Amino acid sequence: MHTFRPPVFVRLALAALLTTLTLTNFAAAAEKSPPNFVFFLVDDLGWADLGCYGSTYHETPNIDKLAGGGMKFTNGYAACPVCSPTRASIMTGRHPVRVDITDWIPGARNNKGRFKHIDDRDDLAPEETTIAETLHENNYQTFFAGKWHLGNEGNWPTEQGFDINIGGHDKGSPPGGYYSPWKNPVLQAKHDGEYLTERLTEESIHFLETHDKAKPFLLYLAYYNVHTPIQPYKKRVDHYQEKAQQFAGKTPVQAEGGGKSRMRQDNPEYASMVAAVDDSVGAILDALDRLSLADNTVVIFFSDNGGLCTVGNMGPTCNLPLRSGKGWLYEGGVREPMIIRAPGVTKPGSVCDTPVVSMDFFPTILSLAGLPAMPQLHVDGESLVPLLEGKEPTEARTFYWHYPHYHGSKWTPGASIRDGDWKLIEFYEDDRVELFNLAQDPGEQHDLSKSNPEKTAELRQKLKAWQTKMKAKMPQENPNYKKG
Repeated sequence: MHTFRPPVFVRLALAALLTTLTLTNFAAAAEKSPPNFVFFLVDDLGWADLGCYGSTYHETPNIDKLAGGGMKFTNGYAACPVCSPTRASIMTGRHPVRVDITDWIPGARNNKGRFKHIDDRDDLAPEETTIAETLHENNYQTFFAGKWHLGNEGNWPTEQGFDINIGGHDKGSPPGGYYSPWKNPVLQAKHDGEYLTERLTEESIHFLETHDKAKPFLLYLAYYNVHTPIQPYKKRVDHYQEKAQQFAGKTPVQAEGGGKSRMRQDNPEYASMVAAVDDSVGAILDALDRLSLADNTVVIFFSDNGGLCTVGNMGPTCNLPLRSGKGWLYEGGVREPMIIRAPGVTKPGSVCDTPVVSMDFFPTILSLAGLPAMPQLHVDGESLVPLLEGKEPTEARTFYWHYPHYHGSKWTPGASIRDGDWKLIEFYEDDRVELFNLAQDPGEQHDLSKSNPEKTAELRQKLKAWQTKMKAKMPQENPNYKKG
């Protein structure tokens, strides 16, 4: 059969056209800017503190809108139930045990318990490579505002990859409080009565307005809110005081170890501090829209540990249906509100139930930026991009927490593991272990360690093997301890 072939001049013209289209596509791809990143990290915000996570007392319309435009994670975990270790894990993609920051810096050193204080690092080691350093080396402009809490002067954000540092230093709680005159060595107040969160928001928006347009950027806003001291946000507290009148009787509490857990969200001062964060998120998202940046900016929202629920006489928030809060290895202490909006990647309003952890942010940001993975660095994290695209996880992961310290929440040294739906917690102070099935019992109310000794033994062995492999520092007996 004879096959028709176009004349030579037609074939040449088609070939030239295809070449032109191909070059045009390559040029368009090359001209497409790498995405910007805005990372909101809230301090001590509880899993249930947001409207989109079920709170009916707190009101967070701007954060709820962010969740509606991206993906909400229902099982997003912090690497530790306290702040500094989780912050280090976000920065490095490495487990707190690996970077030797396993307690808040500098930690509590006056315990009278069974075990001696475990010495860990009081800063993020200079030889660690941060996500800010990696992005900076790839032509990103990097901006930090808020709480650092990863080392003294000489190891602040500008020594760890950030071009600009507004308010980040060694302290974990805002020195001088939230209203000026505060005592922040890298943030001078403009006038008396200035509110810290508003100022950090203004500085962040100023960066968006003035950043180097020739470079993509990372804006990392680490709020001091909602950490103690609980000081009301004056613009919002009256509303919550009025709203609290719906509650009858005293706030219910429940014993947890040597402390008490708050069992209802009804604190107007705390609610107003949550509202201050929501106002800030809204202002920055509005700025992204106004500056035509939103369509090429990935927005990440997270908290460094659970809400402060359990202390000697109850904390300021409640994490129900999760148990306990900051400082504890129950779900209320480590499960966080987590939202990612990645334009062109995430489906608006999507929800992911797959467990993930704070070490995952480093490889995820690299992937979204079109940069190669660096598994020798973010060795404990995995890219979340397949999940953001709506794909099913390829394999189940096991998660480990190691918190061998005493904490003001009345927590005593311990460790935990989540393997599938199973969660095991070891309490070293009284040689106790608890086992839960999170699918059936997300509130961790029914200890199955005695009724399922096989699973208990399996998870204890798996946790021990991980601690041995990671060379985790284990509690040592205190020779001066007197029981009772």
